[in-house]
Order: sequence, then C-alpha cells, then structure tokens
Amino acid sequence: MSLPNCPRCESEFVYQDQEQLICPECAHEWNPLEPDEDEFIVKDANGTQLAVGDKITAAKDLKVKGSSQVIKVGTKGLIKRIVEGKDHELDCKLDGAGEMMVTAKFVKRA
Repeated sequence: MSLPNCPRCESEFVYQDQEQLICPECAHEWNPLEPDEDEFIVKDANGTQLAVGDKITAAKDLKVKGSSQVIKVGTKGLIKRIVEGKDHELDCKLDGAGEMMVTAKFVKRA
C-alpha cells in the first residue's frame, strides 16, 4: 500500500496512525478522507460543492456587466475553471452567452 507524500513538505516518509497520516519530518497530521483546510471550496445556490467540469444552470436572471444582455433562469453552462479571491469564482462557458465569469451563489449544479 502506497501512502501519498506530505502536502506541506512533500516528504515521502509518511506513516498512518488509525485514520490520520503523519509526516515525521514536519510533524504535519491530516486525514486524507477530509477536505484540506487550505483547499478552496465553492458552493452553488443549494450548498452543493462545485468542481471543474460540472454542468450548471442559472438559478436566477443575471444581468451581464457592460451589456444589455441578460442570462435567463435555466441557461446551461459548463465550469472551465474555479478562481479564488475574486468576486466571480466560476469561469464558465454558457449556452448562448459564451465564455463568462459567474458568481457561484447564482447557479445550481445540473
């Protein structure tokens, strides 16, 4: 059985103690089944976690900044990437609207 390298120091000398994995070099302990606290998590309008490649639908009508275009409720799209630290977290391709950044709380996973 092969254990993953330490996420902090990349040491290969990791050992298991019950559910926890422990690095003897930097003393980092973590549970591989739980999400990493440093990992950026994005949730949709229903609280479902979103990931790259998920199909989404608009949960409400959205005005497009700098345009008179409106994205209607139910417009489908695909998440291309997730961006941390911006107002609009999702870089998506929306049907009829093209490539666009969208705020996660205004979409639902399809």
